[in-house]
Amino acid sequence: MDNHDFASMPNAAYIEQLYGDWKSDNSSVDRQWHYFFTGFEMGLSSAPGGDEETVALIDKQARVDSLIYAYRDVGYLSANLDPLEQQLVCHHELMPDEFNLTPEDLERKFSSGHFPGQENPTLKEIIQACNETYCRTIGVEYLHIQDKTIRRWLQNRMEPQRNKPALSEDKKILILKKLLEAEIFERFLHTHYTGQKRFSLEGAETVIPALHALVERGPEVGIEELVIGMSHRGRLNVLANIIDKSIAEIFSEFEDNFIPETYGGDGDVKYHKGYSTNHMNYTGKFCHLSLAANPSHLEIISPVIQGKVRAKQRQLKDTEDRKRVLPVLLHGDAAFSGQGVVAETLNLSQLRGYKTGGTIHIIVNNQIGFTTSPREARSSCFPTDIAKMLSIPIFHVNADDPEAVIYLSELALDFRQTFKRDVVIDIFCYRRHGHNEWDEPSFTQPRQYELIKAHPGTRHIYNQKLIDEEVVTEKFVTTMETEIQDYFQRAFQLVKTEALEPTMKHHTGLWAGFGNVYSHEPVETGIAREDLTLIAQKVSAIPADFNIHPKLKNITERRLKRFETQGQIDWSFAEALAFGSLLLEKIPIRLSGQDSGRGTFSQRHAIMWDTVSETAYLALNHISEEQEYIYVYNSPLSEASVLGFEYGYTVAEPKMLIMWEAQFGDFTNGAQVIIDQFLASSESKWQRSSGLVMLLPHGYEGQGPEHSSAHFERFLQLCAEDNMQVCNATTPAQYFHVLRRQMQRNFRKPLIIMTPKSLLRHPLVISPLEDFVSGSFSEVLDDHSIPEKKTVVTILLCTGKIYYDLWQRRKELKRHSAALIRIEQLYPFPHQQLQEVAALYQDVKRILWVQEESQNRGAWTYINPRLQEIFGQNEIVYCGRDASASPATGSLRQHNLEQKMILKQAFGE
Repeated sequence: MDNHDFASMPNAAYIEQLYGDWKSDNSSVDRQWHYFFTGFEMGLSSAPGGDEETVALIDKQARVDSLIYAYRDVGYLSANLDPLEQQLVCHHELMPDEFNLTPEDLERKFSSGHFPGQENPTLKEIIQACNETYCRTIGVEYLHIQDKTIRRWLQNRMEPQRNKPALSEDKKILILKKLLEAEIFERFLHTHYTGQKRFSLEGAETVIPALHALVERGPEVGIEELVIGMSHRGRLNVLANIIDKSIAEIFSEFEDNFIPETYGGDGDVKYHKGYSTNHMNYTGKFCHLSLAANPSHLEIISPVIQGKVRAKQRQLKDTEDRKRVLPVLLHGDAAFSGQGVVAETLNLSQLRGYKTGGTIHIIVNNQIGFTTSPREARSSCFPTDIAKMLSIPIFHVNADDPEAVIYLSELALDFRQTFKRDVVIDIFCYRRHGHNEWDEPSFTQPRQYELIKAHPGTRHIYNQKLIDEEVVTEKFVTTMETEIQDYFQRAFQLVKTEALEPTMKHHTGLWAGFGNVYSHEPVETGIAREDLTLIAQKVSAIPADFNIHPKLKNITERRLKRFETQGQIDWSFAEALAFGSLLLEKIPIRLSGQDSGRGTFSQRHAIMWDTVSETAYLALNHISEEQEYIYVYNSPLSEASVLGFEYGYTVAEPKMLIMWEAQFGDFTNGAQVIIDQFLASSESKWQRSSGLVMLLPHGYEGQGPEHSSAHFERFLQLCAEDNMQVCNATTPAQYFHVLRRQMQRNFRKPLIIMTPKSLLRHPLVISPLEDFVSGSFSEVLDDHSIPEKKTVVTILLCTGKIYYDLWQRRKELKRHSAALIRIEQLYPFPHQQLQEVAALYQDVKRILWVQEESQNRGAWTYINPRLQEIFGQNEIVYCGRDASASPATGSLRQHNLEQKMILKQAFGE
């Protein structure tokens, strides 16, 4: 696209096109244009004999209106945004002659429409007002927003004061102080810890006063908690100067004697860690601040923050206005435009199950990635263009104008509180060092880094500005600088002489009473028969005025009848009973995922839809007046953002059963970063527990490589230090108990469940009512169909769906000498339980591990050494598909042949 295309719309040709459209159909244009064209034609008709001078004046006014529109629309392309004074690739100066306005017109008076100012200003005055508002150090994109109320609100906030902040002297001094603190902090680290990576904020120090403005103003507009997510650049500075983490504690992490074990777990690098504190603002109001820990996967923290905020809003009963907890996300320019999870997270913004009342996004626009320049990193002019999908305002600002940055921070906060929408502040800055302090950036950007080397820095520029305005003196600034330097020096001396204990405590607040040590001890999770009956009846009851789908009516009635007459419960009904029982115990539930309301396999029907009105009915929320509630949300077609959201929710909420269900288990591929960086390791790295449950449909039924495997070998590979639970339950009762167990223990670990597909309606996958009245989840299921263990010569060990194929084939062969033992929990591995079962079989000649998955998949490589340890001298024979690059064949015929070969090998046929 030619660069001038950015500014080509709002010109005379565009007006003429609109006029032609209006002539053809006056409803085809915006109402304001309709009024304009109506007045235009009235003016023409009232001119005697079609007065050419009147027509010319009306035409000139139309061109002036078009010019004002252009400033509002693309004035940001003319703004002075880059502190390094490099011209934007898409820069475009708006000139009157583009609109056929001549130098003589500059002194002519025109109407400025809604643009505030004096009545009938000259064109020169109109241009000056537009330039001051939209083309100085602030650029605004907002005419893409469809909502006229929002556009008018923004105009009324920006145009009367020409986007110029009116700050008191005290506030200006405070800005200078925050800039000094940010600058001296980085300089101090650079001097005293030479060569250590810290990912400094130098070149973007204005971010600190920007965040400070949110922290200070937040409590004044109802914010009680502010939750920040960011990547590593500038994190230490934010921890020190915004989150109030002890400077001494930060310095201690640079010392050679720093031992992560002091904090528990393996720890992480200092620029990945989080922190939280209570902050009192200038009026004495408190706001809780938290900075979430985040790995080097940059934007992956974005959905996590949203989930965490959503949980806190529910806890504060702020689910309507969502004005009391504010999410703030800091992004790098390259990451914001380059990483897909950004768009996925933005898409959650206004969705019923995921909205948080709007997020303030701050882009730390370094105008570079690692070594990649913007022209190689994105196809758009600005990194923020992806945010236009939300119809939200995007503010661009020059970091060397900290007053403008503060002004926009406060404007963004007011906008968020008013409209419950996201807002973006794009702070144009630079990166004084390379990607890290070891890097040499001039290898790849020599010209840019010559400019950076010559740039005096934001603090020095603002310092001189305040001196020129006689707000401060040089002596005042020197004294302030010395005090800050001395403060850091005292902290530095402290860590040299004393061993510091970490101030961040874990398992406090809602997490008080929860530990993080796994126990294999069984938990009684049965419930009374009368409660089961009540739940069964209530979840099957349909309101008299509800028009239920005929097929669903039959399913519901048949399921209840089988429960009441035969005491038999299938998988989906067992789930409903588990949910209902937890709700009666006042444990709320949140379930989200693609099509989770009905269930991908049309098995759940938690939400039923009226066939006439299409209103929803959730029977689980109508069991008792004293119960808690279940929230079921169909998610967008995203794995990374939604799983990240639910993980974030669990970090803030240990007393709610929170589940994410994949449409097919294979689709965890799309969320692998969340699994690797948060579910598997956050307890070890950051001492953050999570009780998230993942439901992953898994099983080989000949549906092809993308609808067979949940890749649970990957989860097993990630398992260590009792970090998560990986289960493959095979009966409805086991599923019932494992869900209830998740909430009945005094610790929280992620629970990964391989859930069935074909087994959802398998005639053998039925559990008797008695199995729900008492008992607990069994990590190992012995073969109770063989009363005489001494007759067993073959043990077939397995997990999951293959058990039923083995059971059926054994029945056909009448091979009673073969025992089927199921491993229902693969991790933490039930060593003792399996050992106790193995001890019952004394005369075994043959032991096989049977699985459907390929040899390089499934549980084989994980479980083989553990089985060898338990079964001693007996060889463990692998029985399953050969290793394969693809999870499964795409041919149903081939699948069936392979499945038969597995069964033949298992029974030695």
